[in-house]
Amino acid sequence: MSRLDQVKEDCQRVAEAIAAALGVEVEVIDLDLVRVAGTGKVRNDVGSRLLRGLVNKHVLRTSQPIFIKEAGYHPICMSCPLTGSCFYKASIVYPIIAGQTVIGTISLIAFSEEQKITLCSRTESLMQFIGRMADLVAAKVLEIEALREKMIMASQVNAVMDAVDEGVIAINSDGIVTHFNLSAERMFNIPRKEILHQPLENYLTGLPLLSALRQPGGFTSRECFVQARGRRLHLLVTARPIMGSDGRPVGVVASARDFKETQKLAYEIMSAQKVFTFDDIIGESRAIKELKARAAKIAGSHSTVLITGESGTGKEIFARAIHAASPRRNKPFVAINCGAIPETLLESELFGYEEGAFTGARKGGKPGKFELANHGTIFLDEIGNMSLYLQAKLLRVLQERQVERVGGNRLIPVDIRIIAATNSNLEEMIARGRFREDLYYRLSVIPLYIPPLRERPEDIKLLLEYYREHYNNLLGKKIRGYTPRAEKACLAYSWPGNVRELINAVEYAVNLEEGELIDLGSLPRPVQEGSSRMTAVPTREGRWLTLEQMEREAIIGALNHFGWNEKGKIKAARALGISRATIYRKIAKYNLFSSSPRKETFTRDH
Repeated sequence: MSRLDQVKEDCQRVAEAIAAALGVEVEVIDLDLVRVAGTGKVRNDVGSRLLRGLVNKHVLRTSQPIFIKEAGYHPICMSCPLTGSCFYKASIVYPIIAGQTVIGTISLIAFSEEQKITLCSRTESLMQFIGRMADLVAAKVLEIEALREKMIMASQVNAVMDAVDEGVIAINSDGIVTHFNLSAERMFNIPRKEILHQPLENYLTGLPLLSALRQPGGFTSRECFVQARGRRLHLLVTARPIMGSDGRPVGVVASARDFKETQKLAYEIMSAQKVFTFDDIIGESRAIKELKARAAKIAGSHSTVLITGESGTGKEIFARAIHAASPRRNKPFVAINCGAIPETLLESELFGYEEGAFTGARKGGKPGKFELANHGTIFLDEIGNMSLYLQAKLLRVLQERQVERVGGNRLIPVDIRIIAATNSNLEEMIARGRFREDLYYRLSVIPLYIPPLRERPEDIKLLLEYYREHYNNLLGKKIRGYTPRAEKACLAYSWPGNVRELINAVEYAVNLEEGELIDLGSLPRPVQEGSSRMTAVPTREGRWLTLEQMEREAIIGALNHFGWNEKGKIKAARALGISRATIYRKIAKYNLFSSSPRKETFTRDH
């Protein structure tokens, strides 16, 4: 179909109007020399192709109008077999140009002497007139094509919108619904044909789309509770204003997601992390075997677990293994370190917050870790560092299985298993008034104690071999084992940082060792030097030191060795198998300071 054929009815009306006004005949020809419109003698030939059409071909080729005063005698007509006997008397042929392209011609034709006189006497004005008519036809073609293009684009947009899983809704500045995709139909249970071109508020309440007209950029992931035909929907909504040509908003387009589906996506992301099972816990000592067996038994329960043990013993790995062996294994495992986050932030991290709860609170609010862990397991590490205020809120969660967001007033039910862990002596903290006794009993329904590495020396060699092979593969090394003196030093060392310190030590040694066996000189200095200060002085005046006293003296010994400046503290933390944040917290906890503040100890970093 030619471009002019799209508007053939319009062309016919234009031709008939011109013919009636001027008293001459009119025809419209497309690029294929097919008559699209015609009047008078050529009216019955509309739809047929010109047999010769030499003049029309010339105009189509040159894009210039032409006046044929004597049809059949013009130079263009010389090759025509009808030369001297053409049934046309005279004609004005004008190109129809759409944009920059010739798409056909429009002609004024004289079949009688009277019509010829009309064309000859008013040639110039008729040329201008027919030129305007050609522009009118071209404009109609462009309009039809633009409309068709818009319809195609609209169909494409609708197809894309219907392919989206999220509910998509668009309104104009008056709140009238202009778009409503298939997902929105399913989400709100409202047929598209029913809600289109109707006020949004008549069907959905609680969906703040009109407010996006007044907010630059709209809003992102705002939590909304929407009423739709008697149902209350919990949604996350993102809305953006639609800007007009003058830069002012003319409407809003929004996408809505089911809040539970968003939680499910978060679960899937979190479940992508490495899964630890009891088989990943290395150890053949009786203590570890019994602990793994006990943990496997309680994994199927929903009861709260309290894991205690020194830093670096693997409390989180045990928590993950319990989760992996539980009926909640396909649900999220959410871990949070209560000692690494300031109290002001910890509350909002655990319980979430509502929009406007505090300065900087995200629009729409944010779910907390308890909500994200719904139907799964939440692991609260370093629970002993939680303030009494947050301990009270945690106790309420344990008792009622509901959370209340910061700045909110509604209770959100949660189905979670809580596993807590600490390296602190909670009973001693209770005696000092620093930990709630009722919370302690709520947490320690099933207590698990992980013994330190020095109490299970038979596991040390297994761990050394496992991590030597691990870092061999990771670093592209071919170290076959340890020299007798290196192995003896490792077995004699007390490992105050436990398994974490051992892992760091093996990685350190594999990096430094250039031979086939790890020698004593490639081990970290504390391991080379043997017993730490903590084990060198196990008693004081015949009394055993408490774990906190031993921890305090281990930190002092490491700091005296590496230095009390920032670099020294980082090295000390690494040697003790703890984080930099932990060593700073312990320094503050025990109120430690160098006995020789002006004389720091600087050592080579091995």
